[in-house]
Amino acid sequence: RADLTAPSSRPPCTLAMLRQMQAARTLAARQQPRLIRSVTASLSRPASSLASLDRFAPRHVGPRESDLEAMCHTVGVSSLDELMEKTVPANIRLNRDLDLGKYSEGLSESDALAELKRIASQNKVFKSFIGQGYHDCKTPTVILRNVLENPGWYTQYTPYQPEVSQGRLESLMNFQTMVADLTGMEMCNSSLLDEATAAAEAMAMIYGAASKKSKFFVDERVHPQTLAVLQTRAAGHGITVVTGDYASYAVPDDLCGALVQSPATDGSVHNYAGFADKLHKAGAKLAAAADLLSLTKLTPPGEWGADITVGCAQRFGVPFGYGGPHAGFLATSQVFARKMPGRIIGLSIDAQGKPAYRMAMQTREQHIRRDKATSNICTAQALLANIAALYGMYHGPDGLRAIASHCQRSAAVLRHGLLKLGCTSPDAPFFDTVRVSPPPGMTADEVIAAGHALGVNFRKLDDSSLCLACDETTSSADIALVWQAFNKGTAPPFSVDDALATAEPAAPIPSELARTSEFMTHPVFSSHQSEHQMLRYIFKLANKDISLVHCMIPLGSCTMKLNSTAEMMPITWPEINGIHPFAPATQAKGYAELIRSLEELLCEITGFPGMSLQPNSGASGEYSGLRTIRAYQESKGEGHRNVCLIPVSAHGTNPASAAMSGMRIVPIGCDNAGNIDVADLKAKAEKHKDNLSALMVTYPSTHGVFEETIVDICNVVHENGGQVYMDGANMNAQVGLCGPGYFGADVCHLNLHKTFCIPHGGGGPGIGPIGVAAHLKPFLPSHPVVPMGGESSFGCVAAAPWGSASILPISWMYCVMMGSKGLKRATEVAILNANYMAARLNGHYKVLYTGKEGFCAHEFILDLREFKASAGVTEADVAKRLADYNFHAPTMSWPVAGTIMVEPTESEDKAELDRFCEAMISIRKEIAQIEQGLQPRDDNVLKNAPHTAAIVMADDWTRPYSRNA
Repeated sequence: RADLTAPSSRPPCTLAMLRQMQAARTLAARQQPRLIRSVTASLSRPASSLASLDRFAPRHVGPRESDLEAMCHTVGVSSLDELMEKTVPANIRLNRDLDLGKYSEGLSESDALAELKRIASQNKVFKSFIGQGYHDCKTPTVILRNVLENPGWYTQYTPYQPEVSQGRLESLMNFQTMVADLTGMEMCNSSLLDEATAAAEAMAMIYGAASKKSKFFVDERVHPQTLAVLQTRAAGHGITVVTGDYASYAVPDDLCGALVQSPATDGSVHNYAGFADKLHKAGAKLAAAADLLSLTKLTPPGEWGADITVGCAQRFGVPFGYGGPHAGFLATSQVFARKMPGRIIGLSIDAQGKPAYRMAMQTREQHIRRDKATSNICTAQALLANIAALYGMYHGPDGLRAIASHCQRSAAVLRHGLLKLGCTSPDAPFFDTVRVSPPPGMTADEVIAAGHALGVNFRKLDDSSLCLACDETTSSADIALVWQAFNKGTAPPFSVDDALATAEPAAPIPSELARTSEFMTHPVFSSHQSEHQMLRYIFKLANKDISLVHCMIPLGSCTMKLNSTAEMMPITWPEINGIHPFAPATQAKGYAELIRSLEELLCEITGFPGMSLQPNSGASGEYSGLRTIRAYQESKGEGHRNVCLIPVSAHGTNPASAAMSGMRIVPIGCDNAGNIDVADLKAKAEKHKDNLSALMVTYPSTHGVFEETIVDICNVVHENGGQVYMDGANMNAQVGLCGPGYFGADVCHLNLHKTFCIPHGGGGPGIGPIGVAAHLKPFLPSHPVVPMGGESSFGCVAAAPWGSASILPISWMYCVMMGSKGLKRATEVAILNANYMAARLNGHYKVLYTGKEGFCAHEFILDLREFKASAGVTEADVAKRLADYNFHAPTMSWPVAGTIMVEPTESEDKAELDRFCEAMISIRKEIAQIEQGLQPRDDNVLKNAPHTAAIVMADDWTRPYSRNA
């Protein structure tokens, strides 16, 4: 635990001190007992001759050992070791193998799966009636096998390049249309992280549109996890959250808006129309958190006055997953269009005059507006949104109504039997969740214990009431078990058939609350109900897109590496995806071990003693890290520290996250070599030393270089009372070679969807855990429902305690299969691959930034700006032409306008690297033809790219170059 009376700044960190810290940590790691020691004997023993041969590292790393010598020769070094010596600064190198405990040697694919199965088998999958925003569902097998388990879907990148993204753009458009129809709103974004963060985004939108109104009301019937996230986010914005009963709340003059839950957290259904009218008359706005399935039966919020509707599409075919990932959503009116967070897909017209989809609006504007951006959100939940959309299409509006009726009917029958057992229940209308008292002679805790004995989970609302939520999986046998639990473990003297004969046919919903409007009327929602049609539609969409099953996706700062099949397999195990996030800890012992183990692995890799897995995106990790720093400083009476130093080259989410944390951003310049201007940093750190909170720095830099001065940079910040926040976007160049906690950073977020192999899913999911130094551990994120996190936590940043827990096994599998040497080799080869490509392309293009020895880190920038003057060719023209060569474009115009940034990762083999280089060299020759006047500047193979099959095979060809170009 941190000494809260200690000085806020660290002493300067010398090389000798770093080595002492490394030695001490190595000794401590060896002495510390490791989790689970039962896997396999050391491979040095005689039995190693019979060890599994399905080793993973050689499959993950692309280049063969036989290729390395030639690649090093092209780069201009004799070995990988020499390249590392000339690339990674000597004063930050780890100079030892990572200590991953029993996983240091790395497990084979089969052994790792067996070990994870052992861990997961400790989880107990009970029938859940907990509800509280999470409901069990049935994922249609045609969607499970062909989307969730299909790398053609889950290895896609965010659809920034519409020419190679029409399939997922269409699917996300279906998601938006479905949600907008169900909520009765005019427009919807293409997913957010979860319901709680969507509600926080709605609050920020409302506050941003209000003038000097700083209060936000949250009804007492809102889910507790949503309230906790709202309170956390409000603190950064300077918003005061007040709670109470909406029915009796007197709207003050300084109220900007309010949030209500429909149905409420206890299952009751309310008529909020009068409250909406009262708010609007006072100049305030109303947001509603709505259950998507209930809106097939209930009047949608857009029809009773809500200005914004948020929620989660989890029950549309996405399993519990111990909390995620799930697709949140935010729907609103055109009035709020420019304030919406996330991405919005729109329908446009392509160059041939045909309909085409593209991202119409997006908070990628962060790169332009930076600290003035509407949100810091970058990664969302695209893969889960696609599954939800396909689920809606597969069932269609009639099928969704039938599922909703099943849930209603189940709840009504359940309640009927409980009343017969002597329970009491409010007369308020309900949809699928009922609130009941314990029966005479039993307490709420005794009922819950009886349920556990029968394999059933309930939610305790308070000492005198419980909530029970039904869903599409609820069966007669499940209901009978509930009655048995409420009858002290004995079957009641009546059956479900008896109740069905006498219970109300459905939960009574007053006519003014019942939906009368149609929804999902577009033909796409009524033409894919047969499995053949759905299967063909899924593959029709996937075939329009580029994913990692087709080619390398060399996006700089995105790390599109292998997402192996062995890593992905466990996410569909019921022991992994079948557990409610608020299930008792005794039922999630496997998850507890998995989480502890992954935290240990990540702590050793980063050099931090503390780790939180709650943030469910990189941007959420940024925000969490900054709020952790601020909470620490406030605990020391230094809450006035609010200045955040950020290099001008930083990712746009950095200043956006700092602004959300209540910080004042001071930009730091870069020198001509692309490095942080240390003199500018020193001057501004000293100028703001009384109020300096943090420096946000990416390492290696966003320019793709290991800056030699990183230790000095950390020291400057510490000497002036600040903390060092490191953006982990480029951690793929550090693992096994160095680590932020080892060389002076105080906190760092990791992108598990980059460095640690969670797939990008076409724009999510992702996980952004934060590692922290010892003095920051007490302030890590907590949760209002499940005890976890720091004892002096700043708050909660996600709806679920461990965020998107069900995909944590992907990163765990990667680490334990690679082992210490494999992780280090992956980093070395990532750096080699980038330098090999840079060397091959140098001479054809200008490589913009390199380190002092002339080498880049794991990515490099090609400067295309000269071609705009010489040939009228832009970076967008080159990007589109690459599609003709079957490549996704590199990152365009970031961090430097007019350039492309290339990151090959370690997973691409030499042949694929060469294929890309040959494509780029060929494109350079095409540019030369324009420069020489052999092709017109405005009608050439680059300006007209990409060339679709329809264009190339057309009867007429009037272009000034051959079809074979």
